[in-house]
Amino acid sequence: MSLPSKAFQRWLHGIAPNTSTADVCRFSGVKRTTLAQQLVRGKVAESSLVSISRAFDMNPFDALAQFEAYAALRGTPVPPTDAELVSQVSTTDLLRAVVERSDPGEGVPPLVLAETPHGSSVRNWVDAIDDGELRHRVSGSTGIAPQNFSAHLTANRLPPELALATSRAAGVGPAGGLVASGLVTEAEAGWPPGARRDALDRMTDGELALLAGERLQALGKALRRHEHELDHSNRIWENLG
Repeated sequence: MSLPSKAFQRWLHGIAPNTSTADVCRFSGVKRTTLAQQLVRGKVAESSLVSISRAFDMNPFDALAQFEAYAALRGTPVPPTDAELVSQVSTTDLLRAVVERSDPGEGVPPLVLAETPHGSSVRNWVDAIDDGELRHRVSGSTGIAPQNFSAHLTANRLPPELALATSRAAGVGPAGGLVASGLVTEAEAGWPPGARRDALDRMTDGELALLAGERLQALGKALRRHEHELDHSNRIWENLG
């Protein structure tokens, strides 16, 4: 989707009226050439706005909401569902939670969840909110081909506009996909502190074990696919001599 450069420049002037573009880039870590190219093209990447917002102590979630394309972020935040929260717990942490419940042990420090996003956060988030027809609805509303949508999930990435469209099609709050894709943090999106751990603790032992099993199965398939692709590449190189 990206942000219109004129609207971005108005926003930037509002938060840093006396700061040069060079200083903005230096403070935020955004390459000066990158921002210049985006401004010339008339489309500024959301990631640039997020980096600049953080550099000037502004919540990037609130900054995005100032743009018309992200009007859905305005107003009272919609809390994430438990399924969304648990989807942002890594598979490793999920397995640790299973072990923690099975054998608490004395003197063992409590599980501290890794930060979002994790290696399969995008796919897990979509799976958590999918009623079986979500991918078809997203394809119909955005025009993206189902195979291209699946490719995004496999690569664990989701463009912001597609994340919003997916949230809208699933009837959940607009923040989940932005957190899952790593554009904003859970705190920036307004998720309560410890919300993921609380949702994990609310799961029954059976629910936790079943989810861990599903995650392991998905991980196994991904590893096998990677091994197959690596083996195929090696054979090609061997044939080339």
